[in-house]
Amino acid sequence: MQQHILIVEDDADIAESLHYNFKREGFRSTIAESGEKGLRIALDDKATPSLIILDLMLPGMSGMELCRRLRREQLTEKTPIIMLTAKAAETDKIAGLDTGADDYVVKPFSVKEVIARVRAVLRRAEKEASPRYEDKGLLVDFEDMRVKCGTDDVRLTRKEFALLEHLIKNLGRVATRQQLLDNVWGYSYFGDTRTLDVHIRRLRQKMGNCSTRIETVVGVGYRFIGSN
Repeated sequence: MQQHILIVEDDADIAESLHYNFKREGFRSTIAESGEKGLRIALDDKATPSLIILDLMLPGMSGMELCRRLRREQLTEKTPIIMLTAKAAETDKIAGLDTGADDYVVKPFSVKEVIARVRAVLRRAEKEASPRYEDKGLLVDFEDMRVKCGTDDVRLTRKEFALLEHLIKNLGRVATRQQLLDNVWGYSYFGDTRTLDVHIRRLRQKMGNCSTRIETVVGVGYRFIGSN
């Protein structure tokens, strides 16, 4: 079955170029010229997209607002979203990730890069549904909350395991400090980020040789990169 990509983009040239190239790569795609139309299409349970390409600067409802709306809806709360933005500043990228985007591409961009990002994000989404993660030296069972590094059992607290699970299920993607606090401690948490950094440090210490899989992205957050 073809994967359906929703392109929410008001620039007709960009939208048609993406539509044409997605078709060449075996995807089915639909174009929405505004945030309002994109929302209607995304929430159509008969044609729910596998992934959404979302321009940040849209007439009417902005890309940021649309992303927030999609993340509040049960039908699209986990649908992968890649933002297109002309804003290359780090703060804009962080804002997009904090809003709920899975990745971002800065304009002007290569269509080949967008397609590569789409495939990578779709692969991550498929892995998220798996009850376990396993690579050459690390095994994490999400259902039993069990972790093994090589032959060693890794004993983690609930918070440490929740951090590791969130990072793994976002493999290769930067998780901002605020995202981790929101997802692990909850939206009612108002403490500072030092609590998170202490838990990450303890998690790394307990994981021993497997700790190198957790990468610090200076000024942004953390990323799980898998085995080297």
